[in-house]
Amino acid sequence: MHARLLPLLIVLMAAVLLALGIPLAVSLAAGEQQKVVVDRIDDTARFAALAQFVTDRPAGCATLAESDERGATLQKELATYHEVYGINGGVFYRDECPMARAPGDWEVPEEGEGRAAFDEALAGRRSHDPQQVWPWQHSSLFVASPVIRDGDVVAVVVTDSPTGQMRSRILHGWVVLFAGEFAAMLLAVGAALRLAGWVLRPVRVLDATTHDIATGRLKSRVAAAGGPPELRRLARSFNEMADNVQSVLEQQRAFVADASHQLRNPLSALLLRIELLALELPEGNEEIASVRTEGKRLAHVLDDLLDLALAEHAEAQLRLTDVGALTAERVAAWEPVAHAKGVRLEGQCPATTAWADPVALSSALDAVIDNALKFTPEGERVEVEVTAERETASIVVHDLGPGLTDEELGRIGDRFWRSTAHQNIKGSGLGLSICHALLSAGGGTIAYAHHAPHGLTVTVTVPRTHVQRGA
Repeated sequence: MHARLLPLLIVLMAAVLLALGIPLAVSLAAGEQQKVVVDRIDDTARFAALAQFVTDRPAGCATLAESDERGATLQKELATYHEVYGINGGVFYRDECPMARAPGDWEVPEEGEGRAAFDEALAGRRSHDPQQVWPWQHSSLFVASPVIRDGDVVAVVVTDSPTGQMRSRILHGWVVLFAGEFAAMLLAVGAALRLAGWVLRPVRVLDATTHDIATGRLKSRVAAAGGPPELRRLARSFNEMADNVQSVLEQQRAFVADASHQLRNPLSALLLRIELLALELPEGNEEIASVRTEGKRLAHVLDDLLDLALAEHAEAQLRLTDVGALTAERVAAWEPVAHAKGVRLEGQCPATTAWADPVALSSALDAVIDNALKFTPEGERVEVEVTAERETASIVVHDLGPGLTDEELGRIGDRFWRSTAHQNIKGSGLGLSICHALLSAGGGTIAYAHHAPHGLTVTVTVPRTHVQRGA
């Protein structure tokens, strides 16, 4: 979630900064150009004031006579203006003949901004503001003002200003502006990191605690501190829910354990009376034999229920264990049972260490191997293999029994569930449930799969790295 929330916050803040920065950049460029335009307007107005007093006009488009003092002054001002500022300027009669200009060969542009400014000034108006010039555009600024005498426009003052310095100032302003934006973005990223961490820290804790409870560590709780108030309330509500769930499960386990324990005494007495009754009946009585068998089966179910309740309630005592040696020991312990049934029990158990509760793992392996031997016919074999990966160690048990269908494979491990094809085989349907409970307490797992050409593969997995269990 952190990887999704943080980019979202950064994108939003970047959008805000761009939304502010782009208008500021445009405004800065417009302000710099406006300064230049205002200066040019003042300059053209001054030259127009000087041109009003130039009365002599030579024939055709000849240059003003040097005897015209006012004309000479205007020409000198324009020449100095061009020399100092590098700006082309000129005063042109309505027919575009020059009154004065600098440089001497400069003419009114035939098209573009310069022509539009000249034509607008001929109409008696100051030329409109030029289009915005951006730093990447190499263009000029044209400003024109009319020269009015006795209410008539007799000439037009036109200036052609280079924009190099203005574009440099705009670019420098943009660099400063976007450097500030970049610094603000870095601050925003830092703030987003802190904000995302503050918001998501309780979510991560809640997720980890939920996983702990889902894997059997019912005492795990969320520390209701830090984060937004809504998440703190959620943490408190989650803890209350976990307390209620744990209380209900504890009551259920206590009931199963107490019921199993309390039923053992009257069941033992009942079995004793059956044995006494059998002494008074003919030997080999089928009814007595059936009652005795069902009584023993009920006693076995009660024992498994008690074992299941204890397995779900017990805390795992994890320690570094040689899984290979432990598995080899259990294979050797079950070898007589396999031999008596005519089944070959083979083990490949290289030394492999992992974190496990030896007692719980031994009990789980006993349940798995017992189940494999129970369903494997005479003359076949059961294989037990220990393998190791980087994070886990596995004990894989293959049998060559009848196996299960896909539907039955999905139900294996359910309490009291037994395949309809195997109802005649001794068992309570609780062995693999007990195995799952024993493994889950220590962070282990059990999985089931088909085994070719027939049979079942059971894989018991335990972690090779120690994980601190939640309290």
